[in-house]
Amino acid sequence: MEREFQFSLAQLTVLKTSPAEISRIAAEAGYDFVSMRQIYLGLPEEPDYDLSKNKKLMDETKAVFAETGIKLLDIELARIFDGMDVKKYEPAMATARELGGRHVLSSIWTDKREYALEKFAEVCDLAKEYGLTVDLEYVPIAAVKTLAESVEVLRTVNRTNAGLLIDAHHFHRAGDSPEELKKLPREWFHLVHICDAPGEIPSDRDEMTRILREERSYLGEGGIDVAAILRALPSVPYSIELPNLKNAARYGYSGHARRCLESAKTYLADHLK
Repeated sequence: MEREFQFSLAQLTVLKTSPAEISRIAAEAGYDFVSMRQIYLGLPEEPDYDLSKNKKLMDETKAVFAETGIKLLDIELARIFDGMDVKKYEPAMATARELGGRHVLSSIWTDKREYALEKFAEVCDLAKEYGLTVDLEYVPIAAVKTLAESVEVLRTVNRTNAGLLIDAHHFHRAGDSPEELKKLPREWFHLVHICDAPGEIPSDRDEMTRILREERSYLGEGGIDVAAILRALPSVPYSIELPNLKNAARYGYSGHARRCLESAKTYLADHLK
């Protein structure tokens, strides 16, 4: 019997789309979920589509949900950084609950360990009021950049709604082992970011960042053993976070999103039976 998978379309894959647009693109391509950026990061070329401040767009998004059956899986990104105000994340959490979302993604960008632990715990406590998990994603250009560092945060903070988000790109760049994943509590895992990328790990931070944000690969077209990572994890939804500016320009966001899903399904059918 063939395994069944659930897929979400992550915002970074189709960055410049509104919540209504990404939801329609995901639904028409055959995704089960959508993963929205509802906490504005102010990155270059990133629009601000905060639904808590835009009732018209919220209504449009709800209409797409009702028409297509697409669902919200998670929102991002509750960053932990110096001088942050955790309460500023509350409107996005309220949006997630209103749209039926389950998870909030977080990452840590301050080297102040005690401060990071305190603020991550506060984010978890706030999210719990909205029925959401907080899933810590380690990033090779952030302060918490490895599996071991993430595990230390989760064990220290010890919140029941804290989870661990594994991103295939980041996992590979950190040099982590799937065997280590097998040792961790299964309840920590709620979703996974999947993509591929060149097997050679860039030594230059700028090049690492460029690939991370602009040139990830369709599954099976890079050098990451994504299947080995997924075999070490429980069955959870796969959120495809696969930004590729060239492919998005060539195929359009709809075509790129469709190719992301088709290549993922082909790869998983071949490697995860």
